[in-house]
Amino acid sequence: MAINRRDNDLQRVFTRRALLLGTAQLGMFGALVGRLYYLQVMESHKYHLLAEENRINMRLLSPRRGRVLDRFGVELASNRRNYRVMIVAEQTRNVDATLEALSKLIQVDDTQRARVKREIERRRKFVPVVVAENLSWDDFAKINLHSPDLPGVQLDVGETRDYPYAHTFSHVVGYVGAVAENELGDDPLLELPGFRIGKSGVEKVYDERLRGRAGHSQIEVNAYGRAIRELERYNGQQGDDIVLTIDADLQRYAQERFGEDSGAAVVIDIHSGEILALVSNPGYDPNWFNVGITGPQWRQLSNDKYKPLINKAIAGQYPPGSTYKMLVGIAALESGNMTPETRVFCPGHMEFGNNTFHCWKKGGHGTMNFVSALEESCDVYFYEAAKRTGVDKIGEIARKLGLGDFTGIDLTGERRGIIPSKAWKQGALGQPWHPGENLVIGIGQGYVTTTPLQLAVMAARLANGGYAVPPRIVRKEEGFGPAADQRPASQRWPSLNLKREQLDLALEGMIRVTAPPRGTAAGARIMQAQYAMAGKTGSSQVRRISRLERETRVRKNEEKPWEERDHALFVAFAPISAPRYACAVIIEHGGSGAKAAAPVARDIMLECQKLDPSRKPRSAPGPTTASGITPPTAPGATKAGG
Repeated sequence: MAINRRDNDLQRVFTRRALLLGTAQLGMFGALVGRLYYLQVMESHKYHLLAEENRINMRLLSPRRGRVLDRFGVELASNRRNYRVMIVAEQTRNVDATLEALSKLIQVDDTQRARVKREIERRRKFVPVVVAENLSWDDFAKINLHSPDLPGVQLDVGETRDYPYAHTFSHVVGYVGAVAENELGDDPLLELPGFRIGKSGVEKVYDERLRGRAGHSQIEVNAYGRAIRELERYNGQQGDDIVLTIDADLQRYAQERFGEDSGAAVVIDIHSGEILALVSNPGYDPNWFNVGITGPQWRQLSNDKYKPLINKAIAGQYPPGSTYKMLVGIAALESGNMTPETRVFCPGHMEFGNNTFHCWKKGGHGTMNFVSALEESCDVYFYEAAKRTGVDKIGEIARKLGLGDFTGIDLTGERRGIIPSKAWKQGALGQPWHPGENLVIGIGQGYVTTTPLQLAVMAARLANGGYAVPPRIVRKEEGFGPAADQRPASQRWPSLNLKREQLDLALEGMIRVTAPPRGTAAGARIMQAQYAMAGKTGSSQVRRISRLERETRVRKNEEKPWEERDHALFVAFAPISAPRYACAVIIEHGGSGAKAAAPVARDIMLECQKLDPSRKPRSAPGPTTASGITPPTAPGATKAGG
């Protein structure tokens, strides 16, 4: 009996343990099945994507950058083929030996070699590293011919920015360059090796529109990340083309007219505000910045006394000299302190306080009124006008005419100049305004500084009857050719509330400036009556003439070092019969406005009127790009010679 009970107890214990073990096994099996179900069914999409990501590599593709075109469709910035050579480290036995062999075909200097070796060390051995780009076709073909002897060397054809006119449009179009670390933003394009963004000019202002949208490529890779094949490709969206108001032919002519002189010129449509030429001489080659400027090239630009990197048309700030006299006279009339009949006698100088203010004509001009004082550029008349009017009223008229503030043009680096006032001097210098300083600003000297663009706007607002036309360099209308909107300024822009009779006196004075026998720019007048030009000369001192010099002998400009000579200026509008164009020209240290600046302005204005870009259509004879893109022709344009 006792044995049977013990057997029964053992049997119950075994059965209970077997039951517990079975239950545990069942639970574990259920958990395993549940986990498998979770991974295989519920999370299947997630793990499918992860697997695909390991197999497929998504790569961004750089879009084609939009072009920059002139008003007739001529390409000023485009894209061209970029022939480049790369090296794959794992495919060459010795990188140094391969680079040495390559250097016998193209230039590979020590700097390039060091850069290539640095990049090879940072990257995987199968990733190509660029050795040289922007190769000529001859160099590219030469390497291709020797490629069997260059293991690991790969040739590639891509695209890069191209500026076919180099110096001529450098300050307008600007240039592109590599993305700096502080320029990285949300756009993944900026992370692409070799990607370029606008650094200056229109390229910078309209960079996002020109840049376009990125494309992508799906590449199947192996476990080591090596590309196997391309599965899918989307090339992205090309950047927008930007059409400028500039006329390439006029710009080229104006730039060439400067020759070796340093200076700037701006030509503007007085009704629309379209800038037709904006020259800063000398320029620079923007292609240097695109491909990577070298040390010698940078030193050449930086050490040039003519400062080719500065856009003098919008960032050069110069005393306007006698080109300021129209608005001084208008301010005097507007204030009521002088009338059109007011006469001032010029003996060649004017005494004020303990100082003597000299006229440029030593013997004096005799009796002058507003118009004759402009015609002969009499300093004493405008000393008197400024003395009676005061700095604040003169500044008010100057600002109405576009001086002393940013014009809002779509370019980088514009400077605002200075139109002084009593409050300005107290705030900027902590000093009160002295009455004698009124006389100095009366002839556009002293604290007054302006840019050539501002002077062109001033001339345009005088010539269009006193309307606040703003300058612009990018077209608003679509298509190419003359402006679709031919309305006069009076129907487009707000009035400056200047009295018509006062403006007419200023314009009459400017007309007589280019007329013989007394006009200061009569020697630079346009002989063809239909193109006749009105203007105003200006010569601004860059150093004060001492009392000792006046008592002994004042040197002529030709006798001074270049940097001590006066700046030469001229502002103009044309044709006199129906004004359409205005311009401003400055020759740095050119000496006399009549002798240096006026002839340049005359030739530019004559060429402008013959071309008549605001009204005449023209075909686009621009260069054909390597990309094969042909500039569109203006609607209704005629073929050259047709």
